[in-house]
Parts: sequence; structure tokens; C-alpha cells
Amino acid sequence: MKRKHQKTLELIFSRPISGNVKWRDVVSLLDALGAEVDESREGSRVGIVLNGNAVIQHKPHPSPNMDKGAVASLRSFLIDCGVNP
Repeated sequence: MKRKHQKTLELIFSRPISGNVKWRDVVSLLDALGAEVDESREGSRVGIVLNGNAVIQHKPHPSPNMDKGAVASLRSFLIDCGVNP
């Protein structure tokens, strides 16, 4: 995993929850982890499958940053998938 991916992962797991997590950095991290990211769903929905676990996230708009609730949800998903910083 590249250093940039490690920094993104640390930002996702930081306390308090960060509001500065960029969506494109998350997608890059997920690709590096081997996740399948399906952005062809309706509207801003994005399907993510990693290690046999699936989740639907919403792509942030108009800001490129994920909101804190989405970051918390992503953190829980990554923990369920066995990913830790």
C-alpha cells in the first residue's frame, strides 16, 4: 500500500471523525485494497464489495469531502472487512 493510501486509512480511523476525507482518495484506497467499486448505480449511490462484504455509500456532492456520518459508516465497513490502519 502506498503512503498516500496509508494516510487516507489513518484519516478514516482518526478520532474525532474527520470531515476532510476526500472521496477520490477513498476510491483510490479501496482499489489498492482490492475492492470492487461500482459507480454505475442510480444517482450518487456507489456499491463497494471487499472481502465478501458489501455496502452502499453515497458519493458526496457538491463538496469532494465525505461527511462525518459517511466516514463513520465506511470505518465500520472496513473493520468488518478486517482492515485496520
